[in-house]
Amino acid sequence: MRPVIINDREISDRYPPYVIAEISANHNGSLERAKHTIKAAKDTGASAVKIQSYTPDTMTLDVKLDDFMISEGLWRGQSLYDLYTEAHTPFEWHEELFTCAKNIGITLFSSPFDETSVDLLQSLDAPAYKIASFEIVDLPLISYIAKAGKPMLISTGMATFEEIGQALEAARCHGAIDIALLHCISSYPTPITAANLLTIQKLATEFNLQVGLSDHTIGSTAAIAATALGARLIEKHFTLDHEIKGPDSAFSIQPDAFKNLVTATQEAFVSLGQPLTTPAPEEQGNKVFRRSLYYVRDIRRGALIDETDLRRIRPGFGLAPKYLGQVIGKKATRDIYRGERVSWASLEDDTD
Repeated sequence: MRPVIINDREISDRYPPYVIAEISANHNGSLERAKHTIKAAKDTGASAVKIQSYTPDTMTLDVKLDDFMISEGLWRGQSLYDLYTEAHTPFEWHEELFTCAKNIGITLFSSPFDETSVDLLQSLDAPAYKIASFEIVDLPLISYIAKAGKPMLISTGMATFEEIGQALEAARCHGAIDIALLHCISSYPTPITAANLLTIQKLATEFNLQVGLSDHTIGSTAAIAATALGARLIEKHFTLDHEIKGPDSAFSIQPDAFKNLVTATQEAFVSLGQPLTTPAPEEQGNKVFRRSLYYVRDIRRGALIDETDLRRIRPGFGLAPKYLGQVIGKKATRDIYRGERVSWASLEDDTD
C-alpha cells in the first residue's frame, strides 16, 4: 500500500497516526483567534492544522427560499448563506495563517470548495488538499485539485463505494498519485453508536489506500479504536474554548482533550506491535513463575516415584507438568530431598 507524504511526514503503517486539528469555523470571525488556535494545536502535538477555504458566494446563493434554509440539526433555522458567512475563513487571512504555521513549525493545509480557493492555496504552496465529504461528488473540483499534483485526502461521508471510486478515478485521471481516504459519518455530532469504524478496514481492502478517520463523535474513543483498526490519519475539530460558541464548537474538542487524543492514538498504535509466534522478550523473566514438577517428600535411592511424591507447583525450574505421567513409576537414581526440582538426571533412564 503506497504511503502518503505531507511535508516529509510519511503516513503509513510504519508510523503513528497523522493527527489533524481541524479549525473550521472555530476562529469565530477573529484572525487573532485563528492564529492562537494554530499555536495551541502545535502545542498539543498535532501533526497538522487544517482550515477551510471558501466564501459564502462560492458556496451558495444569498436567498431565503426553502431549498436554501436548514430545517434540522445543529444549524436549523439558518440559511446556507448566513451559515457560511459566519463560518468562513476570509481569503485575506490565508497568507498570514500560512506564515504563522510556518513560523512555529506545523503543517497547514485546507479544504478548498471551488476553483478560486484552489488557486489561492496554490499561490501559498499548500502541501496537501482535503476534499470535504460534501464535495466528493464534485468531480470537476476534484479534477482541478488533482492537477496541482499534491497529496489529496478525501472524506467519504455520505458516499457510496461507487461514488468513492468515481472520485478516485477523477483524481487519478488528472494527475493525483498520493491519495488517502478518511472514513467519515457526516452527522454533527456523530453518535458513537453510529461511528461504524469497521468501514476503515473495508475501505483499505477495497481501494488499497491509506485510510483514516474524520471524526465527529464526542471524545477520543472512536479515534483510538480507529487506530487499532488501521487508521493512519485522524482528523478532529479543534477549538480553544467551548464557552465561546461557534458553528462547530459542539463537536470540537479543547486543547487538553486534543493532546490526550494525540497521546492515546500514539499509544494505541505502539500497542499493536507485531503478531507473536514466540513469547515476547519482556515475558522471559517471568517464566520462572510457571508451574513445574517438584518433589514434596524425601525419596530413597532406588524407590519408585509415586504420584504422592511430587506436585505441580511454582516456581518453574523443574520439568514441565506435561511430563508428570512419564515421571511416575520411574526409579530414583539417588537420594532425593523434599523441595528438590524434578529433573531427568534424578530418574532412571528406561533405556539403561
